[in-house]
Amino acid sequence: MPLIAVLPGDGIGPEVTTQARRVLEALDLGLQFEEAPVGGAAYLVSGRPLPPETLTLAKRANAVLFGAIGDPRFEALERQLRPEAALLGIRRELGLFANIRPATLFPGLESATSLKPEAVAGLDIVIVRELVGDVYFGEKGRRHNAEGLRQGYDVMSYNEAEVERIARVGFEMAKRRKKKLCSVDKANVLETSQLWRDVVNEMSTQYPEIELTHMYVDNAAMQLVRQPNAFDVIVTGNLFGDILSDQASMCAGSIGMLPSASLRAWSGDNGMYEPIHGSAPDIAGQGKANPCAAILSAAMLLRHSLSDEASAQRVEKAVAGALAKGARTADLGGSLSTTEMGDAVLRELV
Repeated sequence: MPLIAVLPGDGIGPEVTTQARRVLEALDLGLQFEEAPVGGAAYLVSGRPLPPETLTLAKRANAVLFGAIGDPRFEALERQLRPEAALLGIRRELGLFANIRPATLFPGLESATSLKPEAVAGLDIVIVRELVGDVYFGEKGRRHNAEGLRQGYDVMSYNEAEVERIARVGFEMAKRRKKKLCSVDKANVLETSQLWRDVVNEMSTQYPEIELTHMYVDNAAMQLVRQPNAFDVIVTGNLFGDILSDQASMCAGSIGMLPSASLRAWSGDNGMYEPIHGSAPDIAGQGKANPCAAILSAAMLLRHSLSDEASAQRVEKAVAGALAKGARTADLGGSLSTTEMGDAVLRELV
């Protein structure tokens, strides 16, 4: 019986995770669920954002269903005690180096985007983001410079093995789609990016069927709003991927529509699945959050960690069906509550 670790987290995390779990339970797949605190919610009860018990559960589970973390009440804490430290800790401890973030515009949501409908119609792209390197995990600190001024520093670095393994995920993803891969970097000014580009070029000889292009991140950001359908699969580093995937959410209508999977490889146990949105403390507890990203993350869980493509498609079709019938939360211009949107998806689950 597959075990799913449910880590609701902070803010709207518990609300959207509840709806994703309802959908998984409705599939009647014999899944077992265990819940544990993480982030600010965990700090309140244990003094740690990632208690050992929570990490142990995540390690022994077949997959992790994650909500969101972040709470302004804890911003003054030391960095290792803030809620965000839990997310970085799970990624590091489980070795989740590959973040897969699809951005799909469901029919009927063209008017919900901030772009011209004709520019985003039929949008279906995937951003493959490296997840355990770059400035987020590099050496960091505070110091005083020679002039006595306070200085903060964060070291960006990748070695060739780290680039190769995430590039391989990008190439494999492209092979299963339109055979187009765009590698995004800043090789014109960053040595880290030059190594990235060199390694990706070297790997391309193993995938002669893939059309590989390179793009500087500033140009990629512009092209993503100018002509998003020109992309298919994007592979990039941690920092650039964080920014570009959030930008892509607006091409898809709302950040409340984008799921993600964090994996150790193309697929397998111990993947973590979460909506890309944050904890949104301003609307937490009000029933306004869109649960679709969390529900679609559950679909990715079925596909990648449980190898159940049929059930994954059932969930995705249910979301599409609910939207086609006009189900909308406030972020999409509607009035349904979080639970009501979950109900609408459940009614379409066939």
